[in-house]
Amino acid sequence: MSRFRLIVVFLAIVCSNNLLFGQAEEEPLAAPDANVLAADRWREVDGAVQRGLTWLAKQQKEDGSFESLAAGQPAVTSLCLMAFLAQGESPANGQYQKQLAVAIDFIADQQKPNGLIGMRAPGAVPIPRKGVLNHLNASSVYNHAISALALSEAYGQCTPDQAKRLSPIIEKAIAATLEMQGWGGKKKENVGGWRYLSLKPGGDSDLSITGWQLMFLRSSKTAGFDVPQKNIASAVKYVENCFLKDQGNQEVHAYVVGQPFACTRGMAGAGVLAMAHAGKHDSKEALASGEWILKHDFSNYNDDAPTYGVASCEEHYHYASFLCSQAMFQLGGKYWKQFYPPLVETLLANQQEDGAWPPESSARRYGNCYSTSLCILSMSVPNQMLPILQR
Repeated sequence: MSRFRLIVVFLAIVCSNNLLFGQAEEEPLAAPDANVLAADRWREVDGAVQRGLTWLAKQQKEDGSFESLAAGQPAVTSLCLMAFLAQGESPANGQYQKQLAVAIDFIADQQKPNGLIGMRAPGAVPIPRKGVLNHLNASSVYNHAISALALSEAYGQCTPDQAKRLSPIIEKAIAATLEMQGWGGKKKENVGGWRYLSLKPGGDSDLSITGWQLMFLRSSKTAGFDVPQKNIASAVKYVENCFLKDQGNQEVHAYVVGQPFACTRGMAGAGVLAMAHAGKHDSKEALASGEWILKHDFSNYNDDAPTYGVASCEEHYHYASFLCSQAMFQLGGKYWKQFYPPLVETLLANQQEDGAWPPESSARRYGNCYSTSLCILSMSVPNQMLPILQR
């Protein structure tokens, strides 16, 4: 049986992760349809994913990393790790056991004394806010959040010895994330969010990095680590502040508070996910962003500049497809039914013969491992193998 068909089993499970986040689930939306694809199409998806994993495995270096530039490490390796985990592969056993174990070691080895996880992140204690080189300013926070999320997702699937090693690393990463959250308070509407290391004009919080940090905190709490509820509540409040009302005819979550030009599919997906992780699947904000995503689909592969009707900030196709796939699965019902089949059709049509997907137009420097891992993750959401993907 294809792993994708296991969706029926997982949809019967109570969403305990939301309860862990301190919010009771309201009357749920319709569950995602297990028959959203025909049996033959599910087999095509499964085959494409396995070819993608085979290609990824060949790109791994001796140190455990997956091919990408240093500024994207260990985030790219972390995305590749999660692509394997999302297919039920494990660092404790299975076909890719050794590859995943060394990937985890590589990611863990990048943690700095201040708790940040990044190959080229600053290591000073406390985490510096001034004098940070420009190329490290944004990449450091993304590397940290994505890598910490991957370690937290892998934690429950490791051997006891591996888990023992990861535990203090994840705890230190949580402390760094909470420290950085405290920076987003120059304006009341930005309290609870995250931004870059150094202050940047235009706001001291944004939904993009906030979404990744929230996923990490949710994952780590699910894995049994201590995450204060007040920090979660504050972050969710910030996400709610990012929702646009009657600005430029937009009803959707935006990159920063009150900016109608900052509407992208990725940010709409991030907003829905944050609401879902807090048990607010059917909030008016989540549903409105879901409707917006349906109007701006992913049928034009690798299009990073779709027309939204307003001037918008830069889009990233693969990154957005992963976030939106998660988001629409969380919403379920018509949102999943109308979103997933067209996405699958586009991704299947654009996979290369070697199993990889072409590099992202706006992030070409990060290479094919980045785009391929995100395509695999986008199609793997129905598996429900990764805790962070579960509904």
